[in-house]
Amino acid sequence: MSLNKETIKQKLVAKFGEQLTEWEEPYGVLTFTAAKDINLKVMQFLYDDEELKFRFLTDLCAVHYPTRKDEEIAVVYHLHNLPDNIRLRFKIFVPAVQPDVFTASKLFEAANWMERETYDFFGVNFIGHPKLKRILNVDEMDYFPMRKEFPLEDQTRIDKDDEMFGRGGTLGFGTQKAVIETVAEDDKNNEGEEVV
Repeated sequence: MSLNKETIKQKLVAKFGEQLTEWEEPYGVLTFTAAKDINLKVMQFLYDDEELKFRFLTDLCAVHYPTRKDEEIAVVYHLHNLPDNIRLRFKIFVPAVQPDVFTASKLFEAANWMERETYDFFGVNFIGHPKLKRILNVDEMDYFPMRKEFPLEDQTRIDKDDEMFGRGGTLGFGTQKAVIETVAEDDKNNEGEEVV
């Protein structure tokens, strides 16, 4: 019998109970949220169980939700059961002031680079990681560029006007309607003139 999402959910609920929440299936992918302290236990269970066999880490990333108080950073794991071709996603949430998460690099070697990238862009501290340092940005950066902590645009720029972005403006761009003449209208005005 082929593995299905309902069986996966039942096994996880039987093992972890109410520690797993927010069950949903966006785009057909079984998704749930786990407590941050049990991320390794959940992954180890999914890996070791002979029926589940989630032994491939497809992706590990983070998302910044600035409006979620004390759980602004989500670390998202995408796991794949290759024999049954089933994917699942689970998330853990951590506060932005202390985003500590246990590393998955000992279970999945692919997590090593993905955790370094996630640290580099979101500042997630993966406890126990063998070499957690910036991988794409310069070491001198004292901020994490993918966090939504900065304005989207430089508010001090004077070479643009909000009118250009559909938000009204101060320079008057786009407030006058341009007079556009078609070739036919232009021909009417030049009636009787010889065209060379």
